[in-house]
Amino acid sequence: MQYGIDDKPPLPTALLLGAQHYLTMVGANIAVPLILAGALGMPADVVPRFVGTFFVVSGIATLMQTTFGNRYPIVQGAPFSMLAPALAVIGVATAADQSGVAWQSALLQLQGAIIVAAVVEVFVGYFGLLGRLRKFISPVVIAPTIALIGLSLFNAPQVASATNNWWLLGLTLALIVLFSQYLDTAHPAFKLFPVLLGVIVSYVVAAGLSVAGVIAPGAAGYVNLQTVVEAPALMPIYPLQWGFAGGAGTTTVALPVVGSVAFGIPQFTTSFIIGMLAGVAASMVESFGDYHAVARLSGVGAPSERRINHGIGMEGVMNVFSAVMGGSGSTSYSENIGAIGLTGVASRYVVQVGAVVMLIMGFVGYFGQLIATIPDPIVGGLYVAMFGQIVAVGLSNLKYVDLDSSRNVFIVGVAMFAGLAVPAYMGNVGSAAAFREGMRQVALVGPVLGTQLVADTVFVIGSTGMAVGGLIAFFFDNTIAGTRAERGLEEWEDTVEDDGDFESALDRFRGDESATAD
Repeated sequence: MQYGIDDKPPLPTALLLGAQHYLTMVGANIAVPLILAGALGMPADVVPRFVGTFFVVSGIATLMQTTFGNRYPIVQGAPFSMLAPALAVIGVATAADQSGVAWQSALLQLQGAIIVAAVVEVFVGYFGLLGRLRKFISPVVIAPTIALIGLSLFNAPQVASATNNWWLLGLTLALIVLFSQYLDTAHPAFKLFPVLLGVIVSYVVAAGLSVAGVIAPGAAGYVNLQTVVEAPALMPIYPLQWGFAGGAGTTTVALPVVGSVAFGIPQFTTSFIIGMLAGVAASMVESFGDYHAVARLSGVGAPSERRINHGIGMEGVMNVFSAVMGGSGSTSYSENIGAIGLTGVASRYVVQVGAVVMLIMGFVGYFGQLIATIPDPIVGGLYVAMFGQIVAVGLSNLKYVDLDSSRNVFIVGVAMFAGLAVPAYMGNVGSAAAFREGMRQVALVGPVLGTQLVADTVFVIGSTGMAVGGLIAFFFDNTIAGTRAERGLEEWEDTVEDDGDFESALDRFRGDESATAD
């Protein structure tokens, strides 16, 4: 470990390391708003502002989580687990709107659904409901859950597309491997910045070949620098910002200095809220696995019940904030956890510095557009390196488990297979609406299974591999007979931190007050 959780590198070094952490998640944090913008039919000139909003939210959410939440060095960003219900909300809302600004009306409905669902997450976290499950979870559950986080993007378009630019993906991966594994002792920069160096070199090569005409426009790997030049310099990003197109649910307020400002008021529809609850549930399960992965890679004990509760509670608060800002939620990102394993940099300070940079850059149109020009093959190379690390970290938890036990081998194997197969099935179904219609056709119980509450919940959780695998492993591990030693609980619990080891923001504040009084 080059820098532990509490270490503070010099600011210039921290800036580069923080940028590297954020580079590992730009693909996902750009993909989500671009997917949503396409589904919304959002005007092209509004998309950069939409993308910038996600980076502003990511920066603030990361600062809040690392300072007041679980205090792990995890970047927060737009969740894929909430994408399926978000697309369902958008599909229904845009079809129902007749005002001519359907994209804005649908976005206001999405904001309202996320706000209510996120409030539920706040209660689940701060009332300790998820943390109480901690005593029922063994390495037999954690191993496949974390491994499936890593396997979740093995078939992402950036990796598996038939039209992918494989040499550019290979170049990115080869450079990251070269710097992190072969040249790590040649110079400190190679050990600390393998991802940053790999991405920069690959991007410069791709941009040069694009300018020279070797990579044609529209081809995988093409870099369109003209869009960066044409991007707006600064973008107005503020709470309740989606009201400038007018129409239902919007209002204009005259403010001092700035003049008239348009606001969009979130709309609340019961069916949309129910669907979004499923996405939030999947997000919580995913974050639970992320907390264990980052603890293991950072060389610290597994998270205590108290730390888990504070982390989930803060994610709920930041989901509310994201919705108010006009985003689609926020959750812990697995990508930068893989970067910790490659670089040995687990500094909370580094992630916080990177978050401040992203927060500021989110308002800069040139920055958002520049990040958006990173070709998919380069992002794919990142995915292979980062998520491969997470798969291995998950499986390494099995060192506490008796692998001569057929019980344990069965649970881990079935959980991992189901965690890959069920999401593939859901993907073949196509959409939450199609799945809901199919559930209605089930004999006898169809009227119940086909309701939005049941069908959408099953669809969203079933589309999240680590949620499927984790739930199956949890069920079998707690119902199939096995000793504590066999399940790995005795040895594993020695690595779990005590609740007293975690200091919340309130604990630190009270400690400072006591020190001042003394």
